[in-house]
Amino acid sequence: MAAVEAGAETNAWLRCYRCWSTDLEIQVHYEGIHRVDPATGERAEVIDELQEAVVQCLECMHDQPHLGFGDGRIVPVEDRWERMVAGTPCVASCTVTVAADSVEACSGPEAGESLSYAAFGDYGTREFFVHVRFHKHEGDEIAVHMLVELYARSLEEAGEVLEGAARGPLTITSLAEESRPPAATGEGPH
Repeated sequence: MAAVEAGAETNAWLRCYRCWSTDLEIQVHYEGIHRVDPATGERAEVIDELQEAVVQCLECMHDQPHLGFGDGRIVPVEDRWERMVAGTPCVASCTVTVAADSVEACSGPEAGESLSYAAFGDYGTREFFVHVRFHKHEGDEIAVHMLVELYARSLEEAGEVLEGAARGPLTITSLAEESRPPAATGEGPH
């Protein structure tokens, strides 16, 4: 993630990519293992630490995968913010064939997320809106049939993003551009 200078340019990415609201919230989760200084009782050395942050729109409650957290501030994710903010929703009917052992669960309440993750990794659970229509076991593989909504500036770019995210052979049956949700059709962010 690269930081972008504060100012007029910030308004281009510091908003919800779905409804364009600027009413955002960040949830930061931190885990750390630190040595303790025996003389002061303070943290002395970081052994291991993990920080995860999720930015969410308070208007429409969608996560904002085009935004991250670094150096104490919200920053755009370079490879996706412009595509998601300037793009339009595209819907694909597609199939990704994955190794059966890459799917944690293919039945029950967690099946949809597990199959989406197996097909597209983090894209399938964080950026794309994936509806698993059905899946089919074929020997040591599972063919996952889905409807996928993603944001892109063109149908060609949408196909490239799907291809790049797919964790197995991808077949796109149809790909169509949709119109933006009504709240995002104004002249600028609200």
